[in-house]
Amino acid sequence: MEWIAAITAGIMAALGVWMMLDRHLMRVVLGIAVLGNAINLGVLTTGRFAGERAAFVFGNEVVTDAANPLPQALVLTAIVIGFALFVFALAVLKRTHELHGDKDTDKVSASTEQPAPDHNEDHHEPEGRA
Repeated sequence: MEWIAAITAGIMAALGVWMMLDRHLMRVVLGIAVLGNAINLGVLTTGRFAGERAAFVFGNEVVTDAANPLPQALVLTAIVIGFALFVFALAVLKRTHELHGDKDTDKVSASTEQPAPDHNEDHHEPEGRA
């Protein structure tokens, strides 16, 4: 079962990187989400999620095939953080579309890389100051 999850995580990571390299901003945001889920699946796979027994041990009992709770806790936290990142990226994408009217990375970059106006030319230094 771990092999299937590991191969799936690898395919998802490749798909996420491929989507992040696209010029359309929505695909970039979705690629970040897919890559984050691939990393979560990879971390969960390393924790042996198919353990036969829980990780709770009573007394001096030795558990041989227990599921590791640490990757599960880390993935649960990463899911919440990844969802917050995805929602924030969608909000930035919406604002970018409102300001620039396009979701193509080249057109947005061209409009945002224009030089800033120099406001110091309008204001002169007062005569009494040096």
